[in-house]
Amino acid sequence: MTTTDFKTQLHNLLQLQRTAHAKERVPDAATRRDRLTRAATMLARASDALAVAVSEDFGHRSAEETRFETFGAVNAFRHAATRVENWMQPAQHAALAPDAEARVEYIPLGVIGVVGPWNYPIMCVFGPLAGILAAGNRAIIKPSEFTPRTSALLARLIAETFHPSEVAIVHGEAAEGALFAAAPFDHLMFTGSTSVGRHVMRAAADNLTPVTLELGGKSPVIVGDTYDLAEAARRVMAVKLRSAGQICLAPDYALVPAGSEREFAEQCVAAARRMYPDGLDSVDYTSIINDAHIARLERLVADAGARGAEVLKVFEPARPASARRMMPVLILDPPRDTLVMLDEIFGPILPILGYRSIDDALETIGAGSRPLALYYFGADDERARQVLDRTASGGVTINDVMTHMFVEDMPYGGIGASGMGTYRGEAGFRTFSHARAIYRQTEAKEAVALLHPPYGDPFRKFLSAAIAG
Repeated sequence: MTTTDFKTQLHNLLQLQRTAHAKERVPDAATRRDRLTRAATMLARASDALAVAVSEDFGHRSAEETRFETFGAVNAFRHAATRVENWMQPAQHAALAPDAEARVEYIPLGVIGVVGPWNYPIMCVFGPLAGILAAGNRAIIKPSEFTPRTSALLARLIAETFHPSEVAIVHGEAAEGALFAAAPFDHLMFTGSTSVGRHVMRAAADNLTPVTLELGGKSPVIVGDTYDLAEAARRVMAVKLRSAGQICLAPDYALVPAGSEREFAEQCVAAARRMYPDGLDSVDYTSIINDAHIARLERLVADAGARGAEVLKVFEPARPASARRMMPVLILDPPRDTLVMLDEIFGPILPILGYRSIDDALETIGAGSRPLALYYFGADDERARQVLDRTASGGVTINDVMTHMFVEDMPYGGIGASGMGTYRGEAGFRTFSHARAIYRQTEAKEAVALLHPPYGDPFRKFLSAAIAG
């Protein structure tokens, strides 16, 4: 498809969905439940096929990893279907007069654009879609060009499940992605890198399209000085090596008490070898998505080594490079200006740094951009409170990694360079709705006339009393 053809296709779909939205306006709860249930059933039935497609796109990815991802999306739709009628209820507020009424109604925005990433091509598309459909909207999806088999399968499933006036999918490369971001949607949902997120936001600005950006950044781990290093290592590595670290919520570096860096690294190695007993040949260990990505990761490791940091390999022996299964590595105390400490890693590399005091650890975190997540391991609630109060991040998990995103009705999203806006559960419903304030005025003419000029003594006395409190 040429760029011109893509532009025409996208324009026609936008017009089709806008016309359908104008006709339906505010769909009832039954209609929304039907769309949510259809989506859940669609994904549940295709779970095995999706696992095959994603694995083919990656070169290899554990079927269980993709099935778990699919479960998350199915659960999002089912959760919304059971709660959407409650979410739709108007919120009542105190009115200015006894017989007046003040309420907020949540109405659909219209047509929502969704730009999906390659690393979690199911959850990061259909997770937001649950909130979009619950809010009564229509959606056009642009999946990643890096997962062509998965994208083709999703296109077929969506075409079989939804009329294009409800949900549609379009395909394209980077040029088509730029056209998509510049289209006049009523809201744009983007999941991807911070650098691309900036371009998306600029493109959306021309149409004053509001955006929700789920980006990434360098999510830190702090291990408290009384927490068991072996247990922390197990929980950190369980997520750090999941999908070979190609997760926006993967821990990007670990801060451990000074002097314990090597012990923590050894515990990380032991934990990884238990989880992946066949090393790089383990069926649950995922390939890197493409050659360009693995080359970038290898540059990060080489830069750290050249700058004097110690690089520890996790598995032996190494698998042939053609398989794109990258050797996980731990990097001990890299200089703060190495590439691995400046760039989001998005791979199986974990820098480990020592800290002298909690102030030192928090200063390290504060020197960087606000991350998508923060992880603290410690039994001291007062210390945990200190960490929470002195940092800013999209979300937090204490004594584990990434778990906060599994609670369906908690908001999920970034802050600063890691994103803006939230979705999941009721937060998604609110994000993709317009909160319209509605006021029904009192019939008492005297109360209304009080506020009209010419202003007399009653109004002046009212203002004086109100201002004085």
